[in-house]
Amino acid sequence: MKPKVLVIVGPTASGKTALSIEVAKSQNGEIVSADSMQIYKDMDIGTAKVMPEEAQGIKHYLIDFVSPAERYTVCDFKRDSQVAIEEILQKGKLPIVVGGTGLYVNSLIYDINYSEMEFDALYRKQLMKQAETAEGLQYLYEKACCIDEKAMQKISRNDKKRIIRVLEIYHSTGKTKTEQELLSKSKEIQYDFRVFGLYMEREVLYHRINQRVDRMIENGLIEEVKKICEKYKTFPTAMQGLGYKEVVEYLKGVTTKEEMIEKIKQQSRRYAKRQLTWFRKNKEITWLDASLGLPNNVNIILEGIK
Repeated sequence: MKPKVLVIVGPTASGKTALSIEVAKSQNGEIVSADSMQIYKDMDIGTAKVMPEEAQGIKHYLIDFVSPAERYTVCDFKRDSQVAIEEILQKGKLPIVVGGTGLYVNSLIYDINYSEMEFDALYRKQLMKQAETAEGLQYLYEKACCIDEKAMQKISRNDKKRIIRVLEIYHSTGKTKTEQELLSKSKEIQYDFRVFGLYMEREVLYHRINQRVDRMIENGLIEEVKKICEKYKTFPTAMQGLGYKEVVEYLKGVTTKEEMIEKIKQQSRRYAKRQLTWFRKNKEITWLDASLGLPNNVNIILEGIK
């Protein structure tokens, strides 16, 4: 019998952290983060990183362990998450994978392996430079659509990171992202994944996102970004993260503080929409209505993992 692994996904600010902690408390579980920004050290406020008091004694893995100056890939996540899952299982506890980074989650639950892909630094640099202008990014988007139309159906024309990822995979392997995923899905999966998704009404979610951004500013997001810029000379991926790049623009005088705040809110709402679009294509997800309340959704999950 395959060991059970619980997975909780959903858009930003939907309440995944609180739900996962309650389940972990009731099921002797430990949590593996599947968030591509919470991995970074010193980036606490803008990533809504779980704080010790919020964790309530539940151990979390893959949080706060990578320097913002380092590049961390999907392949790295898959390797590290599997190590964490095995460690939790060896303790006799329930692994709970929690996060909103769809690519991370899919690499794990479908055993998608990009390890054979060699990173071509020069090619990536060329793509990044080309994507700096709206015209260049549009060209790359159209090029990616020609290469892998199916994968691009899930990717926004403004999502620079994922557009470049599609092009990199094809450049390095000769196979499209879609072909890579189909090959991986044909393999037997090591764990019995039980996947749940948390959702709420759009107006409610957007209100929560706006409130979260206001709290981030009040809690010192601008100061956090200043310290990171002073501490690290380079941050290839980290400072492209939502909330951070907007603050950098403000610090450079490109936008006003009010414009920066509104832009973070707008981009966060758009990101949540993209997350939902991504996860809704996964037919294996059991969806939970956040309006039912924490106790009810905990009970639904417990029934689903029996």
